[in-house]
Amino acid sequence: MTKADIINEIANSTGMQKKEVAVVIESFMSTVKESLLKRKENVYLRGFGSFIIKHRAAKTARNILKNTTMTIEAHDLPSFKPAKSFIDEMKA
Repeated sequence: MTKADIINEIANSTGMQKKEVAVVIESFMSTVKESLLKRKENVYLRGFGSFIIKHRAAKTARNILKNTTMTIEAHDLPSFKPAKSFIDEMKA
């Protein structure tokens, strides 16, 4: 399902215009991104899941073709963790 499909589904189920729904979806996504990137805060949506920041520590890696080692710097990654109720619905 693409963003356009989501916009169409919401517009059909709510009766709102597609342009209004698109603005809401874009605003939601920018708010989640801003929270994760700028404020370094996790986003919790009850019954759906959490957008969280995972920290990866620095590590050394090997390039086996060139027989060299390199250092991969520590960095943060965005991640989505589904809610337990959402997981249970998927299993059923």
